[in-house]
Amino acid sequence: MKSLRKSLLGLGVLVLAAATLLCFLPARWALPWLTPRLHGLQLQQVRGSVWDGQAGAVVAADGQVLGTLAWQLSRRALFGQPRLQLQFEGPQLVFSGAAGRLPDGRIEAREVSLRVPWAVLDRYAASPLGQPRGELQLTIERAVLQGGWPLELTAQAQWPQAVMHTREGDVALGTLLAQAGAPGGVVQAQLHDDGHGPLHAEGKLQLSPLGWRLDATLRARQTDPALRRWLARLGPPAPDGSVHIERRGGLAGSASAPSTN
Repeated sequence: MKSLRKSLLGLGVLVLAAATLLCFLPARWALPWLTPRLHGLQLQQVRGSVWDGQAGAVVAADGQVLGTLAWQLSRRALFGQPRLQLQFEGPQLVFSGAAGRLPDGRIEAREVSLRVPWAVLDRYAASPLGQPRGELQLTIERAVLQGGWPLELTAQAQWPQAVMHTREGDVALGTLLAQAGAPGGVVQAQLHDDGHGPLHAEGKLQLSPLGWRLDATLRARQTDPALRRWLARLGPPAPDGSVHIERRGGLAGSASAPSTN
């Protein structure tokens, strides 16, 4: 009986030591496990713990320093309920937000904020109409993702001092705004301007895993020749000078999405 008590006491001390080590596990000890999962990125100048830590430098595969990273991971992750808070700051991207796994396996994101220069997105955003310039600002109050697609969404986007860079020069568009939701798993965004810039804009953008659809009306508020020439490239102007745009793509580009009303 005495030896059993000693064995149980020793086991209890071992469990306590393991729990203490796990609760204060240095972040650098986890790097060998984490690095292969970063797709070429490297975390340098790592300090803090796995649960609350920082990387003084996030380095790309080509050696470019992208920025700094800070994180907070809830210890509820030990019980299968991970909750992660991230903050990244760099010259080309500023990001913060929280994410966690819901009981049904879906991912919930909250209070996400992102700022990125359009020049960084050239490979995705460039078109025959020009290259967007300025900064894209995105705020997601809440999103529920399944397979990477939002089934629920409350988000806003802003493009302040929007500019399209063309071969003929830069075209100023003013400040453009969008509010988005995802009723029925179809992302629907209301597009408009702030009411004071050179371009009057209003429209709707619908996105689904099978396609997309854009319906918008644009009109110059001023007699800017560059803006009017740019609008003429989008389509024939109406008598009031406005241009109506309808674009769609994908298998479901012509499908009607459920109304938000």
